[in-house]
Amino acid sequence: MATTHVLIVDETTFKVHLEYMFAGTGSATDAVDFNNNPTTALYAGRKFAGENKLCGMIADFGRVRFSDYIIFYLQAQSGIEGKFYGVFKVKSTEVFLENYSTTQYLLSDLGKNLTFRVEIEPDTVYAKGVSEWEALDSIKGLTSPNQMLWSLIYRKLKGNRGNTMITLYESERLIQIIRTANSRTSLSGLKFTFNTATKEVESSSHAHSYSGITITNINVLPRLINKLNSNKAFESHLQAYITQNIGKSTNTSLDKSIIPPNNIIEWIGNEVSCGVGMQRIDVCLSVIHNTQRTIIPIELKAVEASKDNLRQIQRYVDWLEQYYLPNRPSDIQPMLITKKGMTYLSISSTIWCDFLAFDSTNATLCKPIVVIEYELVGGNLIFSRVK
Repeated sequence: MATTHVLIVDETTFKVHLEYMFAGTGSATDAVDFNNNPTTALYAGRKFAGENKLCGMIADFGRVRFSDYIIFYLQAQSGIEGKFYGVFKVKSTEVFLENYSTTQYLLSDLGKNLTFRVEIEPDTVYAKGVSEWEALDSIKGLTSPNQMLWSLIYRKLKGNRGNTMITLYESERLIQIIRTANSRTSLSGLKFTFNTATKEVESSSHAHSYSGITITNINVLPRLINKLNSNKAFESHLQAYITQNIGKSTNTSLDKSIIPPNNIIEWIGNEVSCGVGMQRIDVCLSVIHNTQRTIIPIELKAVEASKDNLRQIQRYVDWLEQYYLPNRPSDIQPMLITKKGMTYLSISSTIWCDFLAFDSTNATLCKPIVVIEYELVGGNLIFSRVK
C-alpha cells in the first residue's frame, strides 16, 4: 500500500507541474537555512514561527515515499470551483530541496517559490477533475458520516496545507470518484499538460523534462539537537525527523521502538486532524502483519511525559474508534514519545499509575499505551521503549 498526498495548485502551477512532472510546495520567499545546520536566521527574538512553518512543510514532505500517490487540488478561482485531478505516482526516492533564489528552477514559469519537490510519473491519469462538492459534500452512496473525506474537510475548515495526506480508504473513495467522473477512461502517454480553457488534463507531445536540482537531501537533526541542548521547543523538528526517517533503517532505534516486530508500514500521516477543533495527531502510522492491521496514533513531546499527554491521546483513540475503524478495521496502538528525564520512566515513576489507569479504561478499545523516551547519544537521537 501507499500514502496518497493531495497537493494544492493553481492553473499556472498545475500546468507547469504536469509538463515537467513534479510536485512541490513552498512559502513566500522563505529559504531553509537550517538544513544540515544547527542555527537559523529565520526568527526574531523568541519567535520561531517562520522556522516552525518550514519544519511543518518538511514533515509533510517527509512522509512522502517512492511510489506514493499524488492527487492535485486545483484551487477555486474566478467563480469556478476547485477540483481534484489524478492520479500520479512519486518517482523520486527522496524529497529534494530547491531553496528560494532569483534563479530557482522554473520560478518564472511558476510565478511562486516551491521549496520542497519530488519528481512524479503517471499512474492512472484522468482528463476531468471532480469538484469539491462531488468529493466532499455529496453523500450519494454513503451510509454513515464517517465515510466522508474528513481529512480534506478538516483541511478546508482549518486553513489550507499545501500537502495534505488522506487515509487509505479516503484515497480509494476519491480515486473512484475521479474514475467514475471520467467514465472509467484514462489518458495514455507519459507527457501531459493542462488545458486552461476546458479545465482538463490532456496528453501531450511537448519536449519538457525536469532538469532542476534533485539531490539536495534535507537534514533537520543538527538544528533539532541545537534546540534540544538549548532547552527550546523542537516538536516540529522532531515530527519532521520521524516522518523523514521512520521505516528507512536510518535510525534503527526509532524503527525498533515504534514498528511492531514483523510489521511493515502501509501508510504514514502527520498532523492528522481528528475533530473540528485543533486536535491533530502528531504522527500516525498504519502497519500490517499478514492480514492484521494496526493504527498507531503518536503524541510527540519535547519535554518529559505528563498526565496531560494522556488526555490528548484519549481524544485520538476516541476519534479513531468512531471515524477510522468503521472504514478500515484495525487494532489501535496508542503511543507517547517523550524526552528522557534524569532517569528512564519505570514502574516506580509517579506517572506510571496514570498509564495503567489509561490502559484499564481502554482495555477493550485499544492496546496498552506504549511509551518511548529519546535521548541524545553520540550526536544522534536514540529511542528506547520504556513501556
